[in-house]
Amino acid sequence: MGRLFGTDGVRGRANADLTPELALSVARAAAGVLADRDGTSRPVAVVGRDPRASGEMLEAAVVAGLASAGAEVLRVGVLPTPAVAFLTAETGADLGVMISASHNPMPDNGIKLFSRGGHKLPDAVEAAIESTVLTGDGTGHRPAGADIGRVRDLPGGTADYVSHLLSTVPSPVPGLRVVVDCAHGSAATCAPEVYRRAGAEVTVIGGEPDGWNTNDGVGSTHLGPLVETVRATGADLGIAHDGDADRCLAVTATGEVVDGDAILAVCALGLKERGALAQDTVVATVMSNLGFHHTMRDAGIAVQTTAVGDRYVLEALRAHGLSLGGEQSGHLVFLDHATTGDGLLTGLALLSRMAATGASLAELASVVQRLPQTLVNVPVRDRLAVVESEVVAGAVNAAEEELGDDGRVLLRPSGTEQLVRVMVEAPTQERADGIARALAEVVAAVE
Repeated sequence: MGRLFGTDGVRGRANADLTPELALSVARAAAGVLADRDGTSRPVAVVGRDPRASGEMLEAAVVAGLASAGAEVLRVGVLPTPAVAFLTAETGADLGVMISASHNPMPDNGIKLFSRGGHKLPDAVEAAIESTVLTGDGTGHRPAGADIGRVRDLPGGTADYVSHLLSTVPSPVPGLRVVVDCAHGSAATCAPEVYRRAGAEVTVIGGEPDGWNTNDGVGSTHLGPLVETVRATGADLGIAHDGDADRCLAVTATGEVVDGDAILAVCALGLKERGALAQDTVVATVMSNLGFHHTMRDAGIAVQTTAVGDRYVLEALRAHGLSLGGEQSGHLVFLDHATTGDGLLTGLALLSRMAATGASLAELASVVQRLPQTLVNVPVRDRLAVVESEVVAGAVNAAEEELGDDGRVLLRPSGTEQLVRVMVEAPTQERADGIARALAEVVAAVE
């Protein structure tokens, strides 16, 4: 068995790569590594899932694994991933488990883990859990009798999460007409209610999960139906979530897509205006468009850059005492209100900014002038040799010198495949394409 944890938990094809046996082992190992056992209290775990049919099977395995490790299990049912993180913190649980493959298609499923306080796990803790699973160290002592864990439902979890979200809205949003795409996923349980209670007039699509249709042609990875519905209904905007509702993308009244960079910029400017942007600094990943950086610079907002992945955004926020960060994909983290990316919280912040300014989404998003971008995936024999190549480094330096402040170059080796991703941003698409092609040829030639 190879490495279990990817960039966001354990993920794979349900009942093939991610089996009930593996789910049980991961849950037992997580309970052993994360539970704060003082000898006098039973570890507590919060367990939630998205609506995928395989989630029922995997939930049963996870619950069994936790209970067999002596944990008290609080089962919250179908809820967004950020709701599970929130409830992990709210209940004082030792760990949280979310069963979801996020934006992946339905045949996949996954397990995301949270530590006490609702925080994603650092690499060292993931490695300890993985080692326990792979070596079988967690299969030894098993509690028996009264020490076996018990399982109970937490029926008030959804209401608590909704109340928490609504408490973050600085401005009500009466009269705003919004189309919400719930991706036939977890958002369907509470997103329409949240936006309506905030004051919006809500039209819902992708709101009828049946266990098989999560992310199927809808949601943040399939924006076509949202664009069509916004135009057909004359809505002010559309909001798209993914299967577990930790992402938020948007479309304007005319159907133009607003990505995570633009949403992050809109929210950062709003927080700065209110004096609520910690250290006047925002966190973004290396994939954020240079146009975003220019907007932040012009507004007097510093940008800290991290590797790709919302976990790295979170680490930077916590390490430096910052309040806002996010990714181009629509993962935004408002650390004053949440411990992980929260699509519903992001949607509320966007609606609130529109209501507070009286501006349309198109007007707000226009502050970011995206530079044309080209991304080329180059198959290579040895991606690490490319990283170490002086010839490649020289070509990249030359391209960066040519572009100056008008563009940028980024080379990223894939974490799982023999590929190197060449990304170029430039003032024109033609120039971006040309520089990317030239660099791709240099990368492909490395032996």
